Amino acid sequence: METAQLPAPTNLTRLPTAERAALLDRLFEPCVPLHTLSVSLLQERTFESYDELISSIGLQLTALANSSSTKDTEALRSILAAHPRLGQNKVESTQSQSEQAQLNTGDESSGQSLTELNHLYEQTFPGLRYVVFVNGRSRASIKDDMKARIERRNWMAEQHAAIKVCRPPSERKEQLIEFVQGNV
Repeated sequence: METAQLPAPTNLTRLPTAERAALLDRLFEPCVPLHTLSVSLLQERTFESYDELISSIGLQLTALANSSSTKDTEALRSILAAHPRLGQNKVESTQSQSEQAQLNTGDESSGQSLTELNHLYEQTFPGLRYVVFVNGRSRASIKDDMKARIERRNWMAEQHAAIKVCRPPSERKEQLIEFVQGNV
């Protein structure tokens, strides 16, 4: 599905399971637990827009975050950990590659510092990856935010911050919609 254009959102219910899973991989990150959570949603419900689909998946993730079930917590952690580390050389999804391109430029000491902060973040919040809206932000701004979030040490806030990347505010929604529309 990576080289093909995206189907109209109103046609997703007709896609075979494997194609619905590939669509989720393209919109988010490759992640089997996300398939388990959301592939059936794409078959059961007709979406008028990708914006509506993304918001619905965000609601599913929020429900997992608010659940007291250990199974739900583990599923959410697996889904959130599918997001690539910032500055990572190998990034699976086209969307993340585009967003992170600016972070993979600059001197090596900046990249090393980002690598060290990723490690510290993951030690502070086991099972989570630091995620933030990258587009248009400087590396220094991102590192400052990462340090502040590590110092805050608020697990629930970090889960919800990661989910917001899946339920993007208008800036990222517009970028994602442009990406989708360019591929429909």
